[in-house]
Amino acid sequence: MIVERDKKAFDYKQFWSFRERAVGRLMGRLKRHFDSIIEPRLHEMGFTDFKLSYMGFLANLTPEGITNNELAKRACVTKQAMSKVVSLLESEGYIHMEKNHNDSRSSVIHLSSRGEALLRAVFDSVDDVQQQFIGVVGNERWEQMIDTMVVLVQHIDQQADQQQP
Repeated sequence: MIVERDKKAFDYKQFWSFRERAVGRLMGRLKRHFDSIIEPRLHEMGFTDFKLSYMGFLANLTPEGITNNELAKRACVTKQAMSKVVSLLESEGYIHMEKNHNDSRSSVIHLSSRGEALLRAVFDSVDDVQQQFIGVVGNERWEQMIDTMVVLVQHIDQQADQQQP
């Protein structure tokens, strides 16, 4: 059997041009770069059991504390996944639990002093990387990029809120 091929050859020049500006690729590269610098720094500072993938959970904690269910909603993960990470973070000393005074069936999650020290180290490390990038593009372009990303994330969050029952 003879298979007829598309007469038009794949346009690598167009593909590479698209690839160079593909948002997903760019965000992924920047994230991997941040991670490749920040996680080793945290390990050097003594947070050897911490993985940056936990940041999505810690970043959603509140000063007054938060329940597992609320934290799962904020982090956009299942309650089961959140319970697993909460147990891990508690065993590693980054958070501590208290009984919920409003609902004795649940606990309230709080950041521990070790968790606070970790977040300070993360903020300092992120700031160092951001300063490197600002040195490349300048403060105005950096702030424009951040402002644009904030608007896009707010739009995504609004859409998600509207879709919830």
